[in-house]
Amino acid sequence: MSGTRRRPPQRTISGSRAAGSRSRSGTASPRRWIDYPRAGRAGVRRWLPSWRQVLASLLLCAGAVAAAVGYAYATITIPDPNPSTLLQNNVYYWSDGTVLATDGSVNRQNVSLAQVPPGVQGDFIAAENASFYSDPGIDPQGIARALVDMAEGGSVQSGSTITQQFVKNTYLDQSQTLSRKFKELLISAKIGASLSKQRILQGYLNTCFFGRRANGIEAAARVYYNLPVEKLNVSQGAFLAAAVNEPSLFQYADSDPEARAQAQTRWSWVLDRMVQTGRLTGAQRARYAAAGFPAPRKWTPGAGLTGQAGYLVQLARSYVQQHDPGVTDSSLSRGGYQIRTTFDRRKTAQLARAVAKVRAERIDPVHRATDRNVQAGAASVDPATGRILAVYGGPGYEQAHYADNADTSGVPVGSTFKPVVLASALQHGAVLKPGTSPAPITPASKFNGDDGIQIKDQQGNDVTDDKDPTGLLHQHNDTTHRWGNISLRTAMEQSVNTPYVQLGEDVGYPDVARTAKALGLRPQSLAAPSAGFYIGTSTPSAIRMAGVYATFATSGTQVTPYSVTKVTHDGAVLPGFTAPAPVQALPAAVADNVTDVLRGVITRGTGTKAQALGRTAAGKTGTTDDYRSAWFIGYTRQLATSVVLFKEDPAHPQLQSLAGVGGLQKVFGGDIPTEIWTRYMSDALSGLPDLPFPAPASLGRGTDEPGVPSASPAPAKHAAKRVGRPGGRTTGTAAPRPGLPTARPKCRPHKCG
Repeated sequence: MSGTRRRPPQRTISGSRAAGSRSRSGTASPRRWIDYPRAGRAGVRRWLPSWRQVLASLLLCAGAVAAAVGYAYATITIPDPNPSTLLQNNVYYWSDGTVLATDGSVNRQNVSLAQVPPGVQGDFIAAENASFYSDPGIDPQGIARALVDMAEGGSVQSGSTITQQFVKNTYLDQSQTLSRKFKELLISAKIGASLSKQRILQGYLNTCFFGRRANGIEAAARVYYNLPVEKLNVSQGAFLAAAVNEPSLFQYADSDPEARAQAQTRWSWVLDRMVQTGRLTGAQRARYAAAGFPAPRKWTPGAGLTGQAGYLVQLARSYVQQHDPGVTDSSLSRGGYQIRTTFDRRKTAQLARAVAKVRAERIDPVHRATDRNVQAGAASVDPATGRILAVYGGPGYEQAHYADNADTSGVPVGSTFKPVVLASALQHGAVLKPGTSPAPITPASKFNGDDGIQIKDQQGNDVTDDKDPTGLLHQHNDTTHRWGNISLRTAMEQSVNTPYVQLGEDVGYPDVARTAKALGLRPQSLAAPSAGFYIGTSTPSAIRMAGVYATFATSGTQVTPYSVTKVTHDGAVLPGFTAPAPVQALPAAVADNVTDVLRGVITRGTGTKAQALGRTAAGKTGTTDDYRSAWFIGYTRQLATSVVLFKEDPAHPQLQSLAGVGGLQKVFGGDIPTEIWTRYMSDALSGLPDLPFPAPASLGRGTDEPGVPSASPAPAKHAAKRVGRPGGRTTGTAAPRPGLPTARPKCRPHKCG
């Protein structure tokens, strides 16, 4: 044993590396789950992770991110749309489709995708998101591609899909933060999985901002091209698709050469993209190029409620609310309504111009105190359709005049009501003797036209008047001229009151009121039964009176005047706005005979100033007690127009006398109102043929008032002259019959038409 040498112990792998290291004291350290810092390494190598550790770390991070994104996706909810994206304005259109006015704080009118031409849809898809119909709502490759292109100085492109832009516009804000972008991606993925592509594209097109204060493609189509979106072509759509990216610049493409050049470049690029994505052929692209850049129209601010616009808008709003109870002030304030009216842009301007010219020539409030607070109202109606073509409501909202003088109740119509009495008498006859049946009446029937005659009712009783010292009604004309027994035709031409008051009593209030309502007058505008009712104490609006005379023009066919032809809300057409159906309000023979009588008013009566029109026309003047209103209503086959003049202090709404206005001692309907009517009708009918009225059919033999000699001598020659008061002053209002309410006309606005 002593000769044997002892071998030293061998180091094995398990000794210091695999089996674990030993501490400096010689004891082994425990095995670690993560070998970092790396054992057995010195210096920098000790801190460099192995490839296994790097891979594990990446997988761990990816898993954590995926889990976090998955949790966020599962828990995030689609928020309610931003209130601002729900706001729209209401747009009112002239009859030719151009914008009349808008109201509301946001210029947006939502449309359905079906209203947007497919080619225009393709413009936006090609420019913004070619993979729109196949991607899940987000497109990482598109984002990366856009970043690279912009970094290399290429065309400005959106890195977001159409879905992302819809989400940003509708549910989020425009801030450029990572948190907002992350929410946008998550909500976009969720929206892409829950909404149809058509719904998303529709929402996107309705929420994009295009510049010029236009939100949504409908507003953009109007403000850039003055077209509804349905009429846009692919070239115009390419410009709008280009404007979405730089609206603040492209909105000036009508006037700024730099903006126009950039817009043209971007427009061309959009068309090229249409070809690249298969949405346009090369030949089609060439045609659009040959047609040239679709330059937008000059930018002018949106139409305000100035001039006549305020009255037209209010008239249309009232009509819409009357015909659809679901349209309330609250819903109108939220916007989204497109209201197409009957109003003719050219005729409205012509009517306003006629009023302005006559006022400038005849009314001088600066130098004549009597000319202050003089107001005018007018309305023009198409007899064949009932469409309200023009109104003059006053100087305008901007002048703090908010009451529509064309649509206001409270101004008595005076002798312009006499044709209604005549029409009722021709149709129903008159009780000329107590206890007898109604006798036939014709325009040739004669009645006593003298001033101060005593009026009797159908029972033969004297009509009372508490203002007369005798307690009985002695009806007066404007002059004391002794007309004797004159025909109803002559009494209409010269506006003699007494025959028509007695005729009205003989026909009876029920029949006259029934005729008035059949002609389109509202029951609430009719005065209560009294002798004054027959010569115009009722207070219908100028619109309704134009409608009455329009019925005479169409041989008795009545169409209620209306102002709205179509209403859409958020792109959906609302029911209930079809044109009123025509009805036969009067027998044609009756209406045509009334027209024949009213032609005489212009040719040889109180309305001779209307002869300046130079064409076949009929009409009637009207003036009321103390000259508190003056009217002229006249018509041709193509147009019926009423004009009213009155005086009222806006601070004290009560009718004042027109005496002295324009330097005239008395103001009649045959004067200033007829001048306005003639000027307007001359312009409005320019270029149209002079159409004759139908020849009136014979009504047979009429009956005269009792006491008229069978061979009554003809009136004196001077009787055909303007001896009576031009305009037919209403005087001698009788007390109402016992048991019937008293008429108290008030100047209070009401809505009609």
